[in-house]
Amino acid sequence: MYPRTLVLAFSCLAAAALAADPPAKKFELTIPNIMRGPGLVGYEPTAVRWSQDSTKVFFSWKQAADPTLKPFDTYVVNRDGSGLRKLTEDEARNIAPPAQGGDLSKDKKATVYTQSGDLYVMDHASGKARRITHTNDVETAPRFTRDSKRITFVRNNNLYLLSLDSPVIEQLTDIRPAGSPPPDPKKGTESQEFLKKEERDLLAIVKDRALRREEEEARRKKDNPRKPYILQGRQTVAGLQLTPDEKHVLAMIMEPAADAKTAIVPNFVSESAYTEDLQTRNKVGDVQARTRLAWIDVATGDWKWIEHGLLGEDKKERPAQFTGLPIWSEDGANAIFQVRASDNKDRWIFALDTATAKGRELFHEHDDAWVSGGGFGARGTIGFTDSNTVYFLSEKTGYAQLYSVPFNTTKAEPKPLTQGKFEVTDVDLSDDRKTFFLTTSEGSPYERHFYSMSVNGGARTKMTATPGNHAVTLSPDEKTIAEIHSYSNKPPELYIAGKQITDSPTAEFKSYKWIDPPIVEISARDGAKVPGRFYKPANYRPGGPAVIFVHGAGYLQNVHKWWSSYFREYMFHHYLLEQGFAVLDLDYRASAGYGRDWRTGIYRFMGGKDLDDQVDGAQWLIVNHGVDPKKIGIYGGSYGGFITLMALFTQPGVFSAGAALRPVTDWAHYNHPYTSNILNLPHKDPEAYRKSSPIYHAAGLKGSLLICHGMVDVNVHFQDSVRLVQKLIELGKEDWELAVYPVEDHGFAQPSSWTDEYKRIYKLFAKMAGKQP
Repeated sequence: MYPRTLVLAFSCLAAAALAADPPAKKFELTIPNIMRGPGLVGYEPTAVRWSQDSTKVFFSWKQAADPTLKPFDTYVVNRDGSGLRKLTEDEARNIAPPAQGGDLSKDKKATVYTQSGDLYVMDHASGKARRITHTNDVETAPRFTRDSKRITFVRNNNLYLLSLDSPVIEQLTDIRPAGSPPPDPKKGTESQEFLKKEERDLLAIVKDRALRREEEEARRKKDNPRKPYILQGRQTVAGLQLTPDEKHVLAMIMEPAADAKTAIVPNFVSESAYTEDLQTRNKVGDVQARTRLAWIDVATGDWKWIEHGLLGEDKKERPAQFTGLPIWSEDGANAIFQVRASDNKDRWIFALDTATAKGRELFHEHDDAWVSGGGFGARGTIGFTDSNTVYFLSEKTGYAQLYSVPFNTTKAEPKPLTQGKFEVTDVDLSDDRKTFFLTTSEGSPYERHFYSMSVNGGARTKMTATPGNHAVTLSPDEKTIAEIHSYSNKPPELYIAGKQITDSPTAEFKSYKWIDPPIVEISARDGAKVPGRFYKPANYRPGGPAVIFVHGAGYLQNVHKWWSSYFREYMFHHYLLEQGFAVLDLDYRASAGYGRDWRTGIYRFMGGKDLDDQVDGAQWLIVNHGVDPKKIGIYGGSYGGFITLMALFTQPGVFSAGAALRPVTDWAHYNHPYTSNILNLPHKDPEAYRKSSPIYHAAGLKGSLLICHGMVDVNVHFQDSVRLVQKLIELGKEDWELAVYPVEDHGFAQPSSWTDEYKRIYKLFAKMAGKQP
């Protein structure tokens, strides 16, 4: 149990500093009103950070009435919830801790960070920031050295060392772009070298110039004997890190694929009045970039590649990617790095042998589908508790749990620190390195709470109580919680020690009685229990209509007890309720929050179990709530748009209408990182792609189809819908329409676009239900 007393007075009182709400204007539930978005529900406070003395909390926020494009303002409030105020731009720049984070010195007296490409140091005693560079070059990735007196930073793909006590800047690497002339030019041909020697011996002026040049080169080499590292081909530097002993630099080198092709998205509405091409991404299966780690000697410039030693069945080096720069123990003695197989089915944690620049395997995880999920990219999910103990998250037992392994072993069995059928999503380590602070779903998959636990595992102490989601930022003295908390029908707000600080929604929003959707479980055909949010009109009668909403992203959770990222859809579902529709929103197979098997249930067949769950949901509506089987619609965006297409193309008669928003229509045209996990590569597993891609099943269209797509979508390209439309034309299909949005990306930004889209969606479902649109 964590020994310090935590201030957790869970109250529901609004901060006294907030202005009282004006008299509430009655909210009219219309689609244009709903699609005001944050102009109605307010803006979520973000970038919560404490002053280093734990007396104040800073955060970014804006008012619902502020213009959409207006930047967020910086606010400050005292630890006890008093004194809330908006900072001026100068104050935000000079006294607020950096919103983007930074590096805290070992003595905790200062934080270094970048702003607009320059370096700043925040002195925590005075609470003021000092600018330490002012250049046309861009400085990035600043970090304090272990003595807290110097700073390393990256400029023009090289690592530099700056002393805070003097104006001296030392260059630690000499990395040069591809094509740079070699430091020692190659000799010419035999005849060329003969003529050069003759000219030097014949003419005194030539000899004098040569001698002066050679003397100058000798002086330069004496002052800086470091050899340059010349990048090859299209290599770029993705990251640089000075080792704690300051003798070596680790460089993450990105090697772009020479033959990869980048897809272009045309932007038709531009300031230039000309169509402009947006360079976006390549497609799954195309040649991918490679990441490698170089070990560079600071003094000499000598270098070598970090070796992971992984071999494939052919005894050749297994294609794999380094996932980041090494992580060092607090004392700087030991380091680890992670590697992920290019085929996505394995990940490793290696100990770095600094004497040989080779890896020693500490942990290996394999999944026949793909290794992913479980928050492995989340905050603090791997590190050292002490110099000889490594902690990490793994789905080893089917759920993302916390483990530890000794650093000085090879392939030792990991020690489970948490166990159970729940997910650990965030991990922080206390200042004394004796306690973990965890965010987990234990107790309920529909909530997230904050816990403390000994670094040795064991019982956890729950530190949050109110239902919902708790995104906690603990004070530096580890005594007080600042958190963004929300509930199903209450947008996110900032709380400190349980006291509400912000009040984001408009009075108009608060005047409406938004429901807390009950969570139901649908029995799927294979016996699984599929969670769902269910919206049912109070006066619903048998034979009424229903709509199933399909969330996007695939690996995302939308059935929970906190404010949904689909808040417009949440409000639209209230509109459907008022029009007499029941609504079901499922966390189908592939959704987040339910463990590895749920996540990988769609391996090699998207549109399989995930679509079966929607069909079983429709049957549940019919059997349990008397829904008319001929009046069930389905809609969703992105992955939800894909499922909608598969439903209308492959499940005839189940859904009478569907709205596919920004849908993937052919997975072979989507990106590599996401798609290759689930379907492998299209040229190696074409069957998986064909059975998972709607365009191959378009002949089966039955029911009314609406397709909506932003034309500057750089995620799911507008081309996806264009190709499907051509296929529908070739097939002679008629009951479909396409709505295009010329200025919208994957996530719409303009309220007018949202409004037009959802008016069309409602019109589709109203027609299906025999109602007036």
